[in-house]
Amino acid sequence: MMDVLKVSEGQPEQRVVDADYAGDDAAPGTVAALWQRIEGYIAHRWQPRPVTWVLCGSGDWTPPLTPATIDTIEYWSGGDWHTVVQNPTPLGYEFDAGTYRITATVGEETDPPAAVLEAFNRLAGYLEDEITLVNSATRETVNYGNGLSVSRDRPAAWIAKALQHSGAADLLRGYRRA
Repeated sequence: MMDVLKVSEGQPEQRVVDADYAGDDAAPGTVAALWQRIEGYIAHRWQPRPVTWVLCGSGDWTPPLTPATIDTIEYWSGGDWHTVVQNPTPLGYEFDAGTYRITATVGEETDPPAAVLEAFNRLAGYLEDEITLVNSATRETVNYGNGLSVSRDRPAAWIAKALQHSGAADLLRGYRRA
């Protein structure tokens, strides 16, 4: 069994930006943060970036991100990394016992499917609506006078569950596995 000791995923040179959301009100940092959140939840990548995995053990291994193009496979021996040729198998790659470093490029220059862009919009809309309530608050009451008030509650973990509460997670379900 191959154990992943370390993963290092680089940032893409440019993030995909949904034209519907990336208006004047969308700060570049917000757009990047939303894409990082979505990419942390799914295995598919759009916009190429470098990834390095350090593995230990033996057996079959498949890149957990897709699409992945393996650039180099190296074996740790004698205090140094040595390039090896590892032929792909039907299940990815098969490794003998040892420590390996795999360098790859994941992602491709294509636009995400409509479902992924809609998930982005749902997440952005949910966070935009919910951010009006103080971030740490779970209950808000607004008194308008004359005995009229409006109260609303939200779960304490609302930001952590934003993908699920916004409906974005349902749209991303098909992209969770490589």
